[in-house]
Amino acid sequence: MPDTARSLDDARAAQAVCEDAAPAAPTQARRAVRDSALALVVLAALLGGVVGFGVGLLHQAVVVIQELAFALPPGTHLGDPLDLPAWRVVAVPALGGLLLGVLVAVVRRFRRNEIVDPVEANALFGGKMSLIDSLRLTLATVLSNGAGASVGMEAAYTQAGSGLVSVVGQRLRLRRGDLRTLVGCGAAAAIAAAYGAPLAGAFYAFELVLGGYTLATLAPVGAAAGVAVAVTTWVAGPIPAVIGGPGVDINGWDYAAYGVVGFLAGWLSIATMQLVTVSERAFRALPIPAWLRPALGGVAVGALALWVPDVLGAGRGAEPPDLSVGVTGLALLIGAKMLASALSLGSGFRGGLFSASLFLGGLFGGLLALLAARYAPGLGLDAKALVLVAMGSVAAGIVGGPVTMVLLVLEATSDLWAAAGVLTGVVVSTTVVRQAFGYSFTTWRFHLRGVPIRGAQDVGWMGDLRAGRLMRRDAKTVRADLPLPDLRTLYPLGSAKTVFVVDGEGHYCGVVDMTAVHDPSRDTALEGGTAADIAGHREAILLLGDDIRTTLARFCETEAEALPVVATTTDRRVLGYLTEAFALRRYSQELERLRGEEMGQQGLYGRD
Repeated sequence: MPDTARSLDDARAAQAVCEDAAPAAPTQARRAVRDSALALVVLAALLGGVVGFGVGLLHQAVVVIQELAFALPPGTHLGDPLDLPAWRVVAVPALGGLLLGVLVAVVRRFRRNEIVDPVEANALFGGKMSLIDSLRLTLATVLSNGAGASVGMEAAYTQAGSGLVSVVGQRLRLRRGDLRTLVGCGAAAAIAAAYGAPLAGAFYAFELVLGGYTLATLAPVGAAAGVAVAVTTWVAGPIPAVIGGPGVDINGWDYAAYGVVGFLAGWLSIATMQLVTVSERAFRALPIPAWLRPALGGVAVGALALWVPDVLGAGRGAEPPDLSVGVTGLALLIGAKMLASALSLGSGFRGGLFSASLFLGGLFGGLLALLAARYAPGLGLDAKALVLVAMGSVAAGIVGGPVTMVLLVLEATSDLWAAAGVLTGVVVSTTVVRQAFGYSFTTWRFHLRGVPIRGAQDVGWMGDLRAGRLMRRDAKTVRADLPLPDLRTLYPLGSAKTVFVVDGEGHYCGVVDMTAVHDPSRDTALEGGTAADIAGHREAILLLGDDIRTTLARFCETEAEALPVVATTTDRRVLGYLTEAFALRRYSQELERLRGEEMGQQGLYGRD
């Protein structure tokens, strides 16, 4: 946990440096965006177009790198059944991993702080991200995917898009709530542009990056996603439909089957996430330097690709599987893709599981369709519907965006009945993952790093409300050996409510309730005593760095009305004190302010 706390402090310091280094924007432009909801929507739309253009460039860059590295024939893609030389299939991921490991090791000599992604930025730092760190992750993901690692590009898209808009928002000195919204707009634009799905992109931001949907965020997020798709379509042409052809055939009892598919998909999602963790621990246990791990992972992925070429790169994403390979072939593909993704991420390649989860889900749905046709033909289940349901269910379980996946299928197929079937599977899948595992892949990675968040909900403000900032510095202290009559004389009734007792070196020894000291009924019991004799809560202290959550929990645990604030557990000199009433009042005020921002309420000086 000390390493975790240090990494969080380093990240906060990096964000603060980024903010302080940003020059102030022109006053007129800054005020326009800060005081006008319409100006924020326009800004989000403009930045969404920039992000959409950037996504197109990144996609083309990866395609070119893969074509050059693997010598792909024109019009083909990595993962297609191609007759590539075996040495190239193994050498390219290995050399790419070696280059990545060396570059990461060199960069870490100059920037040791952890890279803050959009979810963590919105949860802990009020939307503040570093553009330099975002470019680090983006370039690492491009190199990983270009070298054939079994990872997706969505992490690079969202990191670059959110990092760009965050820096713009910091330069405009946006309020905390508006900056968080703008980061969500960058992520929405990135996903929308990548899949040509503005609704799915918008709800990706709502579910994963903003942590909720409000009317105040609807317009800017929607505008960013829509403009991003428009720009990408204008630059690269329309994105073809994922699954075309006639619509699906769904009957009433089919929804029960889709629930079973969702149940199985939930466990497949958990297995995939756990496999990545096992792989990462295995690579860390190897007696080799960290910079060499990606090269070893590349060798393993390349060797696996000699038998199953589909594992190279991000895979075919949401494209339907080829059912002609049969049950055994699909089962082999599922296991190989899970293993390849785990080896890639566990060894140190950078990327995500968005497209990999869609690919896995499609393969799983195809497998179930073949099994249903062979062993339960009387059910009359539509194979295309099973593929779509499994695709959405596995992706929702891993990524953690159930509505996002339903809308992605709806926009890809233009079939409302298919989306209804996917909704059934997604609900069951996410319920299984939440109850049996408790995390999506994003929040699971935070858990492994020791970052105390379970989503993008804004909890960073709790870290800003620390005991050192809230405390009063006029604490009244007395020596532990002070006789009680002298204590009454020093602090007459009404002059002080609580007094803190310290020893000869000024270390805290307890707190005294002055009302009890002046109680006439206790004169006999207190006669001849000292301040130390009646001091209570001797071990109850607050540290300067305790956030509001820890502070309130300490008050609840000790049932004290006031507690001293000290520097450390060993240096117990009283620096100030904090009362429970004031801590609760500041906590309530901050909650009310955040609630107002979420609802888009107007403050006394424009938007607040």
